[in-house]
Amino acid sequence: MSETLWIIVGGALMTYLARVGGHLVLSRFERIHPRVEAGLNAVPAAVLTTLVAPAAMNGGIPEITSLVVAGVIAWFWGGMMPMFLTGGAVLIALRHLLG
Repeated sequence: MSETLWIIVGGALMTYLARVGGHLVLSRFERIHPRVEAGLNAVPAAVLTTLVAPAAMNGGIPEITSLVVAGVIAWFWGGMMPMFLTGGAVLIALRHLLG
């Protein structure tokens, strides 16, 4: 097998183990403390921030423009899917047009 395939398989295995391990740990408790639940609810926003922050700091015109457009869509229309689709479409179009 190629090295790339081993990296993909290893990453998938570690992701699966992390999810199953978290489920097994949390399933031992009857109730989850509200602070723990609030922390777990904040994880998706933290992951999204780690994906968006580098593009915001190091990106060019297409990246910055798509982030602004996605922010405007999220502000006025709400919902994650319209925001992602619009931001992605703007990014693809601007990268294609501006090179």
